Amino acid sequence: MEAYTAPMEPAAETEAIGTTPYDYGEGLPCEKLNIKALGARLLPPLYSLVLVVGLLGNVLVAVVLTKYRRLRVLTNIYLLNLAVSDLLFLLTLPFWIHGVLWSRWAFGPALCSLISGLYYLGLYSEIFFIILLTVDRYLAIVHAVFALRARTVTFGVLTSALTWALAGLAALPEFVFHKLQEEGSLCGPLYPEGQEDSWKRFHALRMNVLGLGLPLLTMAACYSGIVRTLLRCPNRKKYKAIRLIFAIMVVFFLFWTPYNLVLLLSAFQVAFFQNSCELSKRLDVALQVTEVIAHTHCCVNPVVYAFVGERFRKYLRHFFHRHVVVYLSKYIPFLPGEKLERTSSASPSTGEPELSVVF
Repeated sequence: MEAYTAPMEPAAETEAIGTTPYDYGEGLPCEKLNIKALGARLLPPLYSLVLVVGLLGNVLVAVVLTKYRRLRVLTNIYLLNLAVSDLLFLLTLPFWIHGVLWSRWAFGPALCSLISGLYYLGLYSEIFFIILLTVDRYLAIVHAVFALRARTVTFGVLTSALTWALAGLAALPEFVFHKLQEEGSLCGPLYPEGQEDSWKRFHALRMNVLGLGLPLLTMAACYSGIVRTLLRCPNRKKYKAIRLIFAIMVVFFLFWTPYNLVLLLSAFQVAFFQNSCELSKRLDVALQVTEVIAHTHCCVNPVVYAFVGERFRKYLRHFFHRHVVVYLSKYIPFLPGEKLERTSSASPSTGEPELSVVF
């Protein structure tokens, strides 16, 4: 999320009255009321769609992983934590949707700080667990012998706890600085007087380093090693795995790069563009659009990291037949309920497969 206001608000410069504190050359502030109105019309339906699709996908991942008790596999521990991160982020969206629809924050000062902090906690933990999944794949394929000893459940639990602690540390400024403003109508960052620009720039740099630079460097290093290993391996499915690897990198890059770059330009717009009001407005609009694209990534995570796995799809089909189709067959005559019930009563293979993407 941007460094300027609580999620769903256009920018700090707009605040509650739609103006910026900067002088744009004519002695008047830069009016941005139309940008705020545009966000109020477009953002609620878009984020509602993200909320529904993201909840459905991540809840399915969490249910399948826990129901079939495959948390003895390190990758699945990380997958479950990734789903929890996405769910934590998604569950804060209704608060921001309500705030935009009614043009005010209606949940009090305590929830303002808590929801803002949880929003960023989910955001950073999602990115960190994607990094862990990347490193886990690298160890499992490139250093398979070492991975047999290192990739234990204990290691997974400890690294997951450490990851949540680091995500909490990264999100700490949001817990501290997000407060009610403008007589209780706005939930956003209230930085120390005279340090507003410094904190906004720190936020933008933090997002670009932790949210884009670090994961992309990790992916490039790990996946290049994975590709070299797969090319030497006489596995007939290696080319499918390589395509999947590049798809993961391209998807992450496409979803997150535009938002992080616009966030950086917006935070440093005074230094880069000499207080251009028109350009400031365009950056605010671009920030809203790219933010929606970036946050849609939490809907893609279940597809990329779980649903494409053959074993995961097998468990998902079993779950669907056992708990959805059999139930619906009681009310829809043409569904072969008895046959489906007999088929679904047999559990999938009880081996120790990884439910994640396997190569």
